Formats: sequence, C-alpha cells, structure tokens
Amino acid sequence: MTSQTATPQTAPGTDPRAFKRFADFYPFYLGEHSHRTCRRLHFVGSTLTLVCLAMLLATGKPQYLLYGLLCGYGFAWVGHFGFEKNKPASFKRPLYSLMGDWVMYKDLWTGKLPF
Repeated sequence: MTSQTATPQTAPGTDPRAFKRFADFYPFYLGEHSHRTCRRLHFVGSTLTLVCLAMLLATGKPQYLLYGLLCGYGFAWVGHFGFEKNKPASFKRPLYSLMGDWVMYKDLWTGKLPF
C-alpha cells in the first residue's frame, strides 16, 4: 500500500450488482476508493451536502437540495474519474453506494480510515 492507498484494489471485473448484502459490498466499495485524494474529495462533497441540507432546512429554499446533489456527486465524480480512474459504483448499485458514502464518511471522521 502506498500513502495514497488505504485498501487493496478491487479485483478487475467485479460487478457491484453481484453483492446481496451491504456488509459484503462495503469492502468492494472501499477498494473503489483506495486513492486518498478520492476519499478526501468524497469527504468534502459529503460535508458540503450536509451544509446544503442545513441551509435548505434553515431557509426553506429548495435550490439547496440541488446544490447538495451537485456538491456530493460533483466532488465524488472528480475523485473517481480524475484520481481513482474508475466509474462510481453508484451507476450500478445506487443504494449501497449511497450507504457506503456515509459509512466511509463516518469511518474517516472516526479515524478508522486514513484521511
């Protein structure tokens, strides 16, 4: 593992739709986020999404929902296409990927994964 890598790379050709349980999917998800910059971009995007959600609740302005989606997906996709050089699993496993985003966010906050 390099300083950019927290988990082993995913086996080539693994189809995220093959996983029947989130507990089985999450190690795959982490393998798709092995580049430290990708994880950091996900973290920034998720944090900005929470800020946008708070602004939506505080102001009632619906555009903050759009801003939150743009922040979350925008930062994540830059991480995947620009650094990780893979396609986000959300294209094939959207619910598990969303769950993985927030579990990874927690794991980064708690130090379980290196930031």
